[in-house]
Amino acid sequence: MRKKVLESVYELAKKNNKVLFIGSDLGPQVLADYKKQFPNRFFMEGAAEQHLISMAAGLALEGFIPYVNTIATFLTRRCFEQITLNLGLQKTKVRLIANGGGLVYSPLGPTHLAIDDLALMRSVPNMTIVVPADANEMSKFMEKTIDYHGPIYIRVAKGGDPIVSNIFKDDFKIGKIYSINEDCENLIFTTGITLNIALKIKESLLESNINIGIIHVPTIKPIDSKFISEITKNTKNIFTIEEHSIVGGLGSAISEIILESNPNKIEFFKRIGLDDIFPKGYGRQHNMMEKYKIDFHSCLTMIKGVLNG
Repeated sequence: MRKKVLESVYELAKKNNKVLFIGSDLGPQVLADYKKQFPNRFFMEGAAEQHLISMAAGLALEGFIPYVNTIATFLTRRCFEQITLNLGLQKTKVRLIANGGGLVYSPLGPTHLAIDDLALMRSVPNMTIVVPADANEMSKFMEKTIDYHGPIYIRVAKGGDPIVSNIFKDDFKIGKIYSINEDCENLIFTTGITLNIALKIKESLLESNINIGIIHVPTIKPIDSKFISEITKNTKNIFTIEEHSIVGGLGSAISEIILESNPNKIEFFKRIGLDDIFPKGYGRQHNMMEKYKIDFHSCLTMIKGVLNG
């Protein structure tokens, strides 16, 4: 996915001379062909992330379309004021490419874990947030970023993630929600790589004659409240799975909509994600997902236990 998003920026730059790339202290081989072909539209600014945002905002106000790329935690926590005032307030056409969403950088410890980035970006007015499930969905989405107005936060996973979004035949549209068995009384809401987890859970539950629908939400903001309200009218059990804190992310967004539209109709609602904590320890992404029970086996055990009463 990370490779695909950068390849997409390069392809967009070939077609539109207003596209710019702005990076922090990324590796020397990052977009080497882009740099060679479009040296005047390639900027590597060093570890000065707040400057990157202000620079991108200024260029956007002059008619350019900047794509800013760095680590998710640096992009959100460190640059929150610049993003809020220079991008959100002014509705500037800047695309933020956030590497390592969720637990990707687990080997570097809690300072590098982007488990609050969706919550932070959701709080910024006029900000659009997209969390693709895989490289296939990322490619389809990136084609839409040229003409889209206002800033976009793009959450990028580790890379090499299984291609699973091809189960949805519709073209990608920013703001669109994708579903499988949406009329089911049991639903799992996913975003990003947790779509793969949900698909495995669905397959496993079918072996026990338990049916569950999947609602994939690649666009966290703006979110289609009307669609969610409609499909959950007759739902009994709802689960949300995200590689993020349960505070302020997908689960929060879904619960807010449901409580406003269908109060007292849901029998069980569970947000699956990290509790309101700083994760402890080091390891690989999958190790941390297992530790905090966001992996397939943990999610399946919990969901199956609820559905079996």
